[in-house]
Amino acid sequence: MIQSGQSMSSSRGITGPANPATVDFSCVKVDDTDPPAEKKRVASTLDVAVQRLRTPSPQVGDEDSEAESFRDGRTEEVDQDTRVRAHAWCRDFLSGSWKSLQEKDFQISIVSGGLSNLLYLCSYRTMCLCWETNLGRCCSGSMAPSYRLVLSDVSYVCKYVCVYVAVVVVVVVNINNALLLCIFFQGVDSLVLESVMFAILAERTLGPKLYGIFPDGRLEQYLPNTRMRTDQLSQPSVSAEIATKVARFHNMVMPFNKEPKWLFGTIDKYMDQVMKLKFNREAHVKKYSKLMKLDLPGELERLRALLAATPSPVVFCHNDVQEGNILILDDKDQSSNEQLMLIDFEYSSYNYRGFDFGNHFCEWMYDYTYNQWPFYKASPENYPTREQQLHFLRSYLAEQERLSDTKIDQTQVEDMIIEANRYALASHFLWGLWSIIQAKISKIEFGYMDYAQCRFDAYFKQKKLFS
Repeated sequence: MIQSGQSMSSSRGITGPANPATVDFSCVKVDDTDPPAEKKRVASTLDVAVQRLRTPSPQVGDEDSEAESFRDGRTEEVDQDTRVRAHAWCRDFLSGSWKSLQEKDFQISIVSGGLSNLLYLCSYRTMCLCWETNLGRCCSGSMAPSYRLVLSDVSYVCKYVCVYVAVVVVVVVNINNALLLCIFFQGVDSLVLESVMFAILAERTLGPKLYGIFPDGRLEQYLPNTRMRTDQLSQPSVSAEIATKVARFHNMVMPFNKEPKWLFGTIDKYMDQVMKLKFNREAHVKKYSKLMKLDLPGELERLRALLAATPSPVVFCHNDVQEGNILILDDKDQSSNEQLMLIDFEYSSYNYRGFDFGNHFCEWMYDYTYNQWPFYKASPENYPTREQQLHFLRSYLAEQERLSDTKIDQTQVEDMIIEANRYALASHFLWGLWSIIQAKISKIEFGYMDYAQCRFDAYFKQKKLFS
């Protein structure tokens, strides 16, 4: 998992199997040739199984120099360098009153929520009088624009992670003269790919409108919205609409490589980087050493074998459907019951359908708005039950049936449950490796090493249930 592209999410835990590397990874393949009793046996274990998925958040009392440094919560003040640069970006790239904005009138504050990016709220004290008297219209009579400005600037080179690019996202909310400044790191190739993807999705009204693309970034539409909370993902109406959005996303034909290379290509890349990392902070060294005892390379090969034996169609996937990447639109069409929109497509690619399912189910457990160290809260008991998974998958199939205008066999939902929960393993593995890397390179206040441990603990517990 957030403004991803922005961003990504994760969480952490401290418990795990005594010796996870020795757990048997034999595949239990359930297909149409299996007797009904076998399918029923596997399906009926889900309700009991999810009750055993327990990976608590780290305790505040744990000895950890990193946790100790954040005893008072997140940093509230913006450093002077960031303030000066933010003022310059707003003045140089935005129109209207921003062009003549003096630094003394410029306001900036930290917004929590980003795990791959830094978020700031920028505003100014006064506005052009004509905007006030003409209800948001400038002297020319045209509406004041609302948009996000995305810029790129080479930031630094990490020895183990290639070149990263700092990208500034600015969202202008004209009603209160505020905008959102988002600084995050993303490769150049990824930025180009996301811009193309963004343009196509905007054209198909599946994402915010795109106002312009240029060498240094892009301009995006700002959509007034209410931030979705993690606990809202389990609401039946919300879950059903998310499933509908995912089905539409999967139904798209995009001009990208159709081979499902993204999942294990990304995991392999992360694994190579993780195995070469060197940490200096004692707390990181200890946590990294503990993770290395899990024999991650060997575990990856067992995961690869399991998923090779788990049928899953290749579709165009979002790959990061979590609450931070779902907008609850304030200005929804009154004639429609729909109010959600998926955003942030930097991880989107052709991939195995099961990953979108399993990854989304995992995200039910992690709240990234927690304001105390490690700045997330893991609630394994919130992993969707069998009935909640069925509700999501049946809503997905209903939309697929509507889009294709053909009758879809609803009995396949039992196989889809197995598909989703096995690919949830890939979600834990991917974001666990990602978080170890972030612990080395990220400046964001977040317990990335704890989050990595949490995801791998959840991986081994999930593996016992669904491998």
